[in-house]
Amino acid sequence: MAAGDMITLAGHVQFGDDLLLGPRTAYRWRSLTGWEDSPGFASGTVPRADAHGAYPGRLLAEARTITLDDIVIRTEPGRMSAAVRALSSATALRDDEQALVIRLDDSPPLLAWARCVRRAVPVATGGYAIGVATGAALQFEASDPRRYSLIEQEAVTALPAPEPGLDWLVTPGPERLLYPLAFGAPGSTGTLRAVNEGDAPAHPTVRFRGPVSLPSITNLRTGEVVEYDIDLAGDDELLVDTRDGTVTLNGTASRLYTATARSAPEALFVLPPGSTSLAFRAAPGSTDPRASASIRWRSAYW
Repeated sequence: MAAGDMITLAGHVQFGDDLLLGPRTAYRWRSLTGWEDSPGFASGTVPRADAHGAYPGRLLAEARTITLDDIVIRTEPGRMSAAVRALSSATALRDDEQALVIRLDDSPPLLAWARCVRRAVPVATGGYAIGVATGAALQFEASDPRRYSLIEQEAVTALPAPEPGLDWLVTPGPERLLYPLAFGAPGSTGTLRAVNEGDAPAHPTVRFRGPVSLPSITNLRTGEVVEYDIDLAGDDELLVDTRDGTVTLNGTASRLYTATARSAPEALFVLPPGSTSLAFRAAPGSTDPRASASIRWRSAYW
């Protein structure tokens, strides 16, 4: 099941594959904090030694804490324990993060990856018997404080190649052009465009497919590039995960050490808000039309 597949109504919250909270479920929530708030920031600002004020430093966002408060659990009489056990199972402590998808109104829902770090279900006299428990709460922690669109976008390009144009043949007798003219298959510019519709930088994944040598992707606006001194065969695939800072060949073998001296650290290669043009290039003489580069990303929001 894909993230957010269970969400159909405003007010729905889906965590993982199985837990849905909100309208027409057993778990109705009344308060949400930490979702539309800005995350905390670690500041690199340092005081000036010889003047008033400080030197501004980088602001790096910290983990996001999201809390659903005042949850009311309603079930058929005598079924409360089963509903609480289902909630407990879906929010059990675990090491890996799961998709947390929230839809507040008619706008598209947003996604974060998080773990449930706190669950509270008060038990009141008689509540279990009649099927009502009030004052429950769930707290989630997202190590990446950004929120993302559910739709993952992709752009693909081949290496630059000229257009073949018309094939002029000199034949005896009068020449004629028959319309429509066939100019051949269009060439490739080797460029692609990525649009981040959010207000936070997004980390893309970059995929190079061979045959190609010294593959690279360059941000044409900033000049930042990721480039790898490696020869890829026709069935090879090099995957660059800029968020995790990993480079793997064919899904298993790390090739992070093949980054060239002019290659930026993977974690710094991001798509800023708005439109970004990128160029796929390779070593001189590496012109096989089967080679390609693709990027995948989600629009990111603070």
